[in-house]
Amino acid sequence: MRFRSTSLLALSALLAAACAESPTAPTPDRMTSQGFTAPSKYTISANAAVANALNLDDPADAIDATFGRIAQEDELVIRDATGRILWDARSYAFVQGDAPASVNPSLWRQEKLNNEHGLFRVKDGIYQVRGYDIANMSIIEGNTGWILIDPLGSEETAAAAIALARKHLGEKPIRAILFTHSHIDHFGGIGGILSGDPEIDGQIRLIAPKGFVAEATSENILAGTAMGRRATFMYGFGLERSPRGHIGSGLGKEPARGTFSIAIPTESIDHTGQKLTIDGVDFTFQYTPESEAPAEFLFYLPQKNALFGAEVVSRNMHNVLTLRGAKARDALKWSGYIDETIRLFPTSDVLVNSHHWPVRGRTAIRAYLEGQRDTYKFIHDQTLRLANEGMTPREIADALELPESLGRSFANRGYYGTTSHNARAVYQRYFGFYDGNPANLNPLPPTEEAIRFVAAMGGEAAVLTEGQRAFDKGDYRWAARVLNHLVFADPQSQNARTLLAATYDQLGYQAESAPWRDVYLSGALELRIGKAAATIDIAGATGMLQAIPIAGFFDAMAVRIDADKIAGDEMVFNFVFTDLGETHVVEIKNSVLNHRQSDPVDNADATIRLTRDFWLGLVSGNAGVREMVFSDEFEVEGSRFALLSFLGSLTAPPGDFAIVTP
Repeated sequence: MRFRSTSLLALSALLAAACAESPTAPTPDRMTSQGFTAPSKYTISANAAVANALNLDDPADAIDATFGRIAQEDELVIRDATGRILWDARSYAFVQGDAPASVNPSLWRQEKLNNEHGLFRVKDGIYQVRGYDIANMSIIEGNTGWILIDPLGSEETAAAAIALARKHLGEKPIRAILFTHSHIDHFGGIGGILSGDPEIDGQIRLIAPKGFVAEATSENILAGTAMGRRATFMYGFGLERSPRGHIGSGLGKEPARGTFSIAIPTESIDHTGQKLTIDGVDFTFQYTPESEAPAEFLFYLPQKNALFGAEVVSRNMHNVLTLRGAKARDALKWSGYIDETIRLFPTSDVLVNSHHWPVRGRTAIRAYLEGQRDTYKFIHDQTLRLANEGMTPREIADALELPESLGRSFANRGYYGTTSHNARAVYQRYFGFYDGNPANLNPLPPTEEAIRFVAAMGGEAAVLTEGQRAFDKGDYRWAARVLNHLVFADPQSQNARTLLAATYDQLGYQAESAPWRDVYLSGALELRIGKAAATIDIAGATGMLQAIPIAGFFDAMAVRIDADKIAGDEMVFNFVFTDLGETHVVEIKNSVLNHRQSDPVDNADATIRLTRDFWLGLVSGNAGVREMVFSDEFEVEGSRFALLSFLGSLTAPPGDFAIVTP
């Protein structure tokens, strides 16, 4: 099958977007129930200084963000088939007017702009639906139908977006769909666009960068549980939508919830300069792998002088390393692609972004691209300069600031990524975790260090006093460090938890980065109410899991083995997938799982014959291990008990592990 569908929550452990769902979506009766404290005089002063330093009243972005709007649903609410709210633009209606003291005014400005939603005419024959998901869906008119770009992140939001377009632009057949890159908010809504009729859908050209499917399905398969848990902090899924809670994600409002899908491309883009004509429209592609995404492309429409920037460029500084966790991106290569874009497409009159709003005019486009290019290049080059002078990542992150020529542009400001954590990401890419100081080579684990730290400072009362002193002086970074030690030494100390939560409130209120704000405030919330409910559930993920190669599941199994449970064991298994014509040999030795696709081996403890669907039932948890191993549908030659011993060594990682407490 080329089309797969599953629940978004089910794949938060597997896919790069890490769009895990909050355990309880905020509702009006919870808007003041999460205990967030008032902004302090130091926070009020810090945010006022930001307002004074920037021209927040510059109307240019507001003009561009609303230009060409054809239609808007004032009561934009998107529900699933059961009536559950998945997307509610009304919950952000409070983001208007001047910034409250509890929000960095620069971030407030960005989120007011991100509130603008509806159907927009970009230029003749090019339209966008914005504000129906964290990403945008673009529509290009061809000779006989529509060409869609990036069908959003969930089926429900994509269906609502295309319905809005059809209501105001008329009914037209879809001739092609382009996935600009391998992040789920740009392809997960495909099921809400396709008709479900194989004959009709089979005529649609599906175009993606080389490696799209592999990257879309496997980027987070090994570390997905941890990424999903961390994503709940990064996107503030548990936070109320209010001036003291979540106000947006910088890149957009929030990742969509609901159901999402994947479709197998029919055509691949694998080099810069590649050209296609799609329903009479000429496309010239720029291939940009290992930039913002492992698989990505930009494209230019010469007939319309329109450049589509994918997510290589955005109206904010992006992440070189996302806070949910991922492999550090290559800032130098990323910058180089943008420089290439400037040279390749100098006649662009409009630049269409996959997040935020378009850029208009050749002069503005060049300045925008140069600013984005130089932001990543500056962070890359200056991080390495300072590292070569002996500075550590923490020192570099604290010292590095964008030059005024870059920092005064709102499009380069850290609403999503930041200079601070991007500099550390560059350091990590080149040097790894170790900063060169022997004291940091083998430090004590956090709890043990915290216990000794508290004792050395004179006990809990003394540490709490120091934390309170720092808090009262507005020294919130130091207060957070001191009080974090106290919470890890004694997680039952309510005084420590309360004061640390209040400290995180202030750090969140001052943050210009929406993810930083959400991380701090999520930490504060969990200190007050305890850990959030588990957000990982792959039991319903069998549809999307179909796109993952069998070898990927064995890789994932290898990182779930409890080494102590199979210490000293040596086992060999042949897994024969009868419907695929594949055999995978699995060897257990030295508490390690190794596997390879090959012919069956003769010395196996057991040979298992099964189908892919039966296997997915096991790995997705739709059936218990014991029941499946002893099922008549599961053919085993050899020792079922050896197989059961192996499967019994696999752990089920919790989706709600502690972050702000031990």
